[in-house]
Amino acid sequence: KDVRLALKHAIDRQALIDTIMRGQGTLGNDHPVGQNMPYWADLEQRAYDADKAKFHLKQAGMSDLKVELFGSEAAFAGATDACLLFAEQARKAGIEIAVNKAPNDGYWSNVWNKEPFCITLWVARPTPDMIFSAAYASGVDWNESQFSNEKFDQLLVAARSELDEAKRSDMYREMQQIVRDDGNSIVPMFQNQVFAMSSKVGHGPIANNAPIDGNRAMERWWFNS
Repeated sequence: KDVRLALKHAIDRQALIDTIMRGQGTLGNDHPVGQNMPYWADLEQRAYDADKAKFHLKQAGMSDLKVELFGSEAAFAGATDACLLFAEQARKAGIEIAVNKAPNDGYWSNVWNKEPFCITLWVARPTPDMIFSAAYASGVDWNESQFSNEKFDQLLVAARSELDEAKRSDMYREMQQIVRDDGNSIVPMFQNQVFAMSSKVGHGPIANNAPIDGNRAMERWWFNS
């Protein structure tokens, strides 16, 4: 756990947003629930702190750390540069990250969910239950970080049938806290969805669960005469 926490403190999230996303993003807090999703918990924001990263390495009985990180533009535009920037930031904490630039072709079949440390991208889901069930429940196919926590799994099931909104909100808050503190994933940022608009194109309310109106613009949008 301390090695994971060292890595989580060794990344400058705001610098990644400013550099890779050109400022078009919001801070991630090492769990997959974004600020625009229901039941988002306003937990203490994890910050870049090289000294704290060193502390956690020491707690793990280590003075430094060497890891290999696989990156590819198949994940998202700028993914390789994000890996390189992370490596530069982590160096101040005594962490040496060797970035392996994997080919775009075959990345999702040959690298993702196979290599122990690789970059990825998740499209937002409408509810925390959907993203937690797809990627964080014990034993599911897309649990890329092999996260497994009995308490988390119990809360995930219980929250689905909880009708008291306050209790359900508390459950999702606890799940986010568990993933933030004990999870195996570093979630540094969420990308804004930026659209260029034209008066020649009409549309209704735009979905925010995926780019281009939930990837359904071709079905939902129309040309104005």
